[in-house]
Amino acid sequence: MKRLWLIFSQAATVCLALLFVISTLKPEWLPAKSTIPAGGGAITMQTAPENPAGAPRAHSYNDAVRKATPSVVNIFTSKEVRAPRNPLLNDPLFRRFFGDQFGDQPERSSSLGSGVIVSPSGYILTNSHVVEAADEIEVLLADGRKLLAKQVGSDSESDLAVLRVESGQLPAITFGSSDALRVGDVVLAIGNPFGVGQTVTSGIVSALGRSQLGINTFENFIQTDAAINPGNSGGALIDSAGNLVGINTAIYSRSGGSMGIGFAIPVSTAKQVMESIIKTGSVTRGWIGVEVQEITPALAESFKLKDTRGTIIAGVLRNGPADKAGVKPGDVLVGIEGKPVTDPQNMLTLVAGLQPGSNARLKLRRGQEELEISVVVGKRPKPQPERQ
Repeated sequence: MKRLWLIFSQAATVCLALLFVISTLKPEWLPAKSTIPAGGGAITMQTAPENPAGAPRAHSYNDAVRKATPSVVNIFTSKEVRAPRNPLLNDPLFRRFFGDQFGDQPERSSSLGSGVIVSPSGYILTNSHVVEAADEIEVLLADGRKLLAKQVGSDSESDLAVLRVESGQLPAITFGSSDALRVGDVVLAIGNPFGVGQTVTSGIVSALGRSQLGINTFENFIQTDAAINPGNSGGALIDSAGNLVGINTAIYSRSGGSMGIGFAIPVSTAKQVMESIIKTGSVTRGWIGVEVQEITPALAESFKLKDTRGTIIAGVLRNGPADKAGVKPGDVLVGIEGKPVTDPQNMLTLVAGLQPGSNARLKLRRGQEELEISVVVGKRPKPQPERQ
């Protein structure tokens, strides 16, 4: 036993001596240490290879952003505001001693928003509420240039407006198809939130065809969770390829900031309104002169209707298009030009799309009888401005 212990001790001593010699003279022969040296030594790390110039990056929308951002502008508006006149200013004695130093001193209020260049010739699409009552409109391009803009026209019922700047060829955005959008598709919102400068946020399409929100007269919103904040109004909602699919318009918020519920006007609607404004300076819509009401289960039972399809004619304007065609209160409107009527908002949109002066076929239910009536479409009156 003593002999074996002696042999083991000698072998261990030889191995330690050999390890000392190798580590001193040829340290590269030894395997690399897994611990980090206490100080000053080189650290070996793994680094991902650099992306070659122009090569696509995984999970990045940079190409879409680079394509669209030159077409998105910041809009700054200002208007003159006069404070209520103090009754003392009408007193001649007061004015004699104090002069006009306390007279009316107009102030200027400013606001901000966003817009989208839709034509190389300088047409810009934005929200009507962004430029409403503005005395001066200034546009900041993505390349840093500032230009004065003129309002071509606006449509408060869809909350859209068209501006024009004079500056040669401008980078116009590419129009996509809002009709091809699906819930779950990736979208990006570009605008100028809170005036911090051009900003891009991402999200998905949360819902389509949102209406009855009380935001506009004509509503068919794209709902998205891409962050939209004050200042984003009028900016672009683009798809993952960088094409315009909507105009950011409103948010649902209790705090004033984004809560993941934003709304955009589909580009199909925006394009129709824009083309009409550029062509005629305003938007012409169809009108038949009726008031309608949603069919609830209680109303359906009261009117002895089989279902809640369509909308009830609650009132008919005397000598209006519908009245002349023979439409009566209590009729149920179920179709317009072969398209089904589902609710009052849908009916309003279908009628607005009719050409004034044309004949339109209305499908009605009167009691248990089904009728088809031809009506000469009138021109929708302009909305009356609200009194302050």
